Amino acid sequence: MDALSLLSGDAQTFREKVWASRVHLHHTDPADLVGLLSLDDVDHLLTSVALRTPALRVVKDGSVLPPSRFTRSATMAGSPLTGLVDARKVLALFDGGATVVLQGLHRYWPPLTRLVRELEVALGHPCQANAYLTPPGNQGFARHSDTHDVFVFQTHGRKQWEVVEAGEEREVLLESGLSMYLPTGTPHSARSQEATSLHVTVGINPLTWRQVLRQVSDQVLADERYDAPLPAGYVDDPSRLGQQLAEELSSFARSLGELDPRVLADDRAQAFLRDRTPALRGGLNDLVLLDHVDDDTRLERRPTAACVLRPAGEKLSVLLGDRELRMPARLSEPMEFVRDHDSFQVSELSAWLDAESRLVVARRLVREGLLRIVP
Repeated sequence: MDALSLLSGDAQTFREKVWASRVHLHHTDPADLVGLLSLDDVDHLLTSVALRTPALRVVKDGSVLPPSRFTRSATMAGSPLTGLVDARKVLALFDGGATVVLQGLHRYWPPLTRLVRELEVALGHPCQANAYLTPPGNQGFARHSDTHDVFVFQTHGRKQWEVVEAGEEREVLLESGLSMYLPTGTPHSARSQEATSLHVTVGINPLTWRQVLRQVSDQVLADERYDAPLPAGYVDDPSRLGQQLAEELSSFARSLGELDPRVLADDRAQAFLRDRTPALRGGLNDLVLLDHVDDDTRLERRPTAACVLRPAGEKLSVLLGDRELRMPARLSEPMEFVRDHDSFQVSELSAWLDAESRLVVARRLVREGLLRIVP
C-alpha cells in the first residue's frame, strides 16, 4: 500500500477533494501504522542513540523547556560535544508529566524515511515527520494551529483531540489504526488518556503559487537590462518614472508571455525530483557486494528512491528524488522495465541487453542508489 493510501484511503479522492480543504479521518490496519514507530522504537532512540538537539524537544505545561534541562556535554577525541540528549534527565521529565518530541525522524528512522519519501512523490510537496510521547492524562501544547498541513496517526495508547473546523469544535479519539488529516490553520489540542500516548505527525510543507511565480519572475528579471538605474530626477518629477515604468511593465509582461508553461512545469517537477536529501540505507552493503553481481543476482527498487523517466534528446533523464542520471536513450525500454518492477533478476534484462551490458547497467543503478541487492 502506498503512503497516501495508507494515511488517507483512496489517493485520487484525497488529491481531488480533501487536500487543503477539510479534516479527514481514515481507518486502516493498526499494525501498518504501529510498525512505523512503536513505543519500543522510541525507547531505543531515547536510551541507546546519541541524539542531539534540536532532534529532541521537551514540552511541559504548554511551554518548551530549555535544552539545558535535558542535555549534557562530552568530548570525542578531544573535541567538545554539546547538546547531547541525557536519557536519564529526559525520562525523569517524562515521568513528571512532560511530553517528549522527536523531531525530523524522516532523516534517521528508516520506516518514516520511506513513508515520507513516498508521500513526497505522491503529493509533490516536501514532508517531514515528528513524534510526540505524552504520559497518561497529560497535554503537551495548548490549543494552536500549524502553518502547514499534517497527517496524524497514533501508534500507542489513545489521545483525545479537540479540533475546530468551520468555527465548530469537534472531538476525535485517536487510537491505533486511525489517522487524521488537518489542513493548514486548523486549531487543535490533544490530551493523552489512561495510558502513555505516542503519535506521529507528518507535516506537509506546501510549495505555493507565490513561490513558483516568484521563481518565474526572477528568471525574466535575470536579464541584465533590468540592472539599469532609475532615471535621475524622478523624485521631483514622478511622471518621468511613470512613463518609463509603463514601458518596463509592458516589456516584462511580454517576456513572461513568451515563456512556455509546459517547460516551466517540467522544470519544476524535475527540480523536485533531483534535490531531495539522499536516503541510502544499506548503500554500504551494496557497494561491498557490487563486484559479485551477476545474472543470478536479484535486485529490488530502493523504496526511498523515485524512478521517473524523461526523454532528453539523445539522452534519457532518470530522476531519483535526490539526483538526476543521464543515460543513453537506447536504454529507455530496460529502464521502463526497472521502473515497473519492484524486484527482478539481472538476467531478466536480457531482452534488451547482452550479458556484459546488463551487468554494467545493473551495477550502475545499484551504485547510484536506485536499486539495492537482495541478500
